[in-house]
Amino acid sequence: MDDASPLQGRDADRARELRRIKLAATLLLISTAALFGVARHFEPMHWAWGYVAAFASAATVGGLADWYAVVALFRRPLGLPIPHTAIIPSNHERIADNLGNFIESNFLAPETVAKKLGEVDFAAHMATWLGDRERSAALSAFAVRMLPKALAAIDEGGLRRFLAERLQTELQKIEIAPLAAGLLGTITEKGQHRRLLDELLGVLEKFLTNEQALAALRNKIRQELPAVFKLYRADAYLLRKIVASAIAFLEEARKDPDHPVRAEFDRFAKSFVERLGTSRSFARRAEEMKSELMARPEVAALAGHAWDGLRSFLERDAGSGDSQVQRQLEAMLVDIGGQLARDPAIRAEINRGMVEVLGEFVQSQRSGVGRFIADQVKSWDIDVLIGRVELTVGRDLQYIRFNGTLIGGLAGLALHVLEQGLKLQL
Repeated sequence: MDDASPLQGRDADRARELRRIKLAATLLLISTAALFGVARHFEPMHWAWGYVAAFASAATVGGLADWYAVVALFRRPLGLPIPHTAIIPSNHERIADNLGNFIESNFLAPETVAKKLGEVDFAAHMATWLGDRERSAALSAFAVRMLPKALAAIDEGGLRRFLAERLQTELQKIEIAPLAAGLLGTITEKGQHRRLLDELLGVLEKFLTNEQALAALRNKIRQELPAVFKLYRADAYLLRKIVASAIAFLEEARKDPDHPVRAEFDRFAKSFVERLGTSRSFARRAEEMKSELMARPEVAALAGHAWDGLRSFLERDAGSGDSQVQRQLEAMLVDIGGQLARDPAIRAEINRGMVEVLGEFVQSQRSGVGRFIADQVKSWDIDVLIGRVELTVGRDLQYIRFNGTLIGGLAGLALHVLEQGLKLQL
């Protein structure tokens, strides 16, 4: 059975109930009119019939007035072109506009939307959903299944070329010198540049203890010394002295944190960072190096090979029976759900963000929603609209006719009693 069948059944029941109530209200109106005629006929025979006639006449007038009011909402009474009747059909577009404006101004007001969104704990729902391993596994499996199609769409649809061009454009906009200065400035502030000095000192010490390096140095010294010194092997003596002094110096610099070499290196590093961030010549040379690097075909080829390799790996992994990416993604989702569940501060921050984002979205679409509702109401067939309204509130409107008949009759009876009382006093 489709979803429309229960609705149609309820509409049919409401329609039958509405016809029954209409018939009862109409029979009541006819009955009061008939009672008025009978009472007027027998009134000369007994004074009590006067009270009955007063009640019946006023009840008939009250019932007629309320019948007119109810009918005038939806159509023209008896088809007569009476002004200010058929109110709903005559004001169809105005009702639609007012309804759209009312919803836009009241239901979609910023304070109302923010209050309603604030009642929803988005982060808690997210944590519960992600914390369920079966749901996270299903989501990760779906993502992995879609991955090959997404990669193929990127390649075949020209998106890869577009992204590469956009990436290159954005990289060209980045100023290398200030960026490098900021990075190196952070490193020097934390003293991490001293590790570089330690590495340099260690490299120099290894160089001075390397036999091949020492042989090269000795050969260089022999070439520079006069022939008489070569006789006495002065080159070996000088080399030993130089190497011993250099190693001792390097050892002191490595062990002493306050060594002058370290202080000089600190000054050099800070000076270099400052010049890198402020010098136009440094900035110009850095930009030239970046442009030359970006223009080299090897860089583009490297990026292309990296993308092809990544795509090949992801496609093989997605096609395997035991996907590493899926396992890692599932574990990551479950871990995120657990962290959210344990950290109320993060949940509160996420909820505030969701309220702001969704609230801004609703406000950006607010006028559009109002116009959409107004346009939808305007597009409805007026007969269908009237039928729906009658099915919804018609039963209550018919009870107004019952109430009008009763209240009118009681008012007429009260006036007749007052009239008779005044006559007796006179």
